[in-house]
Amino acid sequence: MRLRNVSGAREIMEESPFVLQDEADQQARKGHWKDLFGNDNPIWIEVGMGKGRFLMEHARLHPERNYLGIEKYSSVLVRAVEKRREYEGDNVYFLRMDAEDLTSIFDKDEIAGIYLNFSDPWPKDRHAKRILTSVNYWNRYDQILQPDGRVIFKTDNTGLFDFSLEQVEAAGWELDYFTRDLHHSEYAEGNVMTEYEQRFTNVGKKICSLCAHRTHR
Repeated sequence: MRLRNVSGAREIMEESPFVLQDEADQQARKGHWKDLFGNDNPIWIEVGMGKGRFLMEHARLHPERNYLGIEKYSSVLVRAVEKRREYEGDNVYFLRMDAEDLTSIFDKDEIAGIYLNFSDPWPKDRHAKRILTSVNYWNRYDQILQPDGRVIFKTDNTGLFDFSLEQVEAAGWELDYFTRDLHHSEYAEGNVMTEYEQRFTNVGKKICSLCAHRTHR
């Protein structure tokens, strides 16, 4: 469950040098996000990054990559900012924004890869277009990913996973792999857990995962 109210969260966002939340500033950086990092390293994004454990660990493990964490809620993002303060690297920033606006701030071929971790499943009969693995979003990812870019998705929700597999095919993408038990599969090597993933794993819940790329590139 998301944290809805954290005292002073918005003020912390405004003061943090690691958070970009002004819409005009975000849009002005379209096509120029590498300037933020001062290098030409590939940029990976996590959409719906939550409290930042996953992204911060990736930043530590892969200093040769740049990372942007996207989160809508200040009350959640503030936890990631706390983690970022303790990190001495310079390859990770956060964006407070709605994922619907991805194509407004990222240019064609600007992003090397996308992580989707434990996304909100939404009631599919009413909110299918809001699901981050719906055709609607695969089309958005198509517009910003590099030709060899990948989307990697993890969830504990088997209904959402089944829906996502259907949507991959419907969107004209191709699976590199999928598994309904990530931690006991050949794809577990190098896996970095999120806060939710650790919690679910501790109670014996299986984690589903897939990796997909576009077939027309």
